[in-house]
Amino acid sequence: MVFRTGSPATDPGAGASGYPHVAGDPGTGEMAPDFTLASGAGTPVSLTAYRGRSVLLYFQEGLTCQPCWDQIRDLERNTDALTSAGVDAVVSITTDPAALIGRKAADEHLTTVVASDPDLKVSRAYDANSYGMMGQMRDGHSFVLVGPDGVIAWRADYDGAPQHTMYLPTAKLLADLRTERRP
Repeated sequence: MVFRTGSPATDPGAGASGYPHVAGDPGTGEMAPDFTLASGAGTPVSLTAYRGRSVLLYFQEGLTCQPCWDQIRDLERNTDALTSAGVDAVVSITTDPAALIGRKAADEHLTTVVASDPDLKVSRAYDANSYGMMGQMRDGHSFVLVGPDGVIAWRADYDGAPQHTMYLPTAKLLADLRTERRP
């Protein structure tokens, strides 16, 4: 297993969920880096398209990480809870090719937008590739809530060493979001 710690982040803590996590950079209160990526559905997805709504970005390891796809499935099962917490949309980002993630999402019967970041440009802009088990070549398990104004309202990076969190029940994720979210 290869792991390299990322850029400076807040001290790891278990938070309300009981799952250890940090909040990397860019962090709460900072403008979210804009992006446009190819989606698994073959259409472009951009952060600006979500302006006026709160969007939860979920950076994940990709095709070979079944817990990542289980995470998306759990988020979809808990859409009402996400909406109640002020999350209007979820976009997942991985480094795998768009056509392959589109096939995987279809095979898994998922409807969440999954975007392809093969050159890690967006992942690096969010430093999401600094928290995974695969080193800098893949994302970890990072969640970034971007508010309607394009400002990051909450961030949690769950996949840091030595305790790698590969899957987080949505109820636990929302416990952290509710207690750590920027007003």
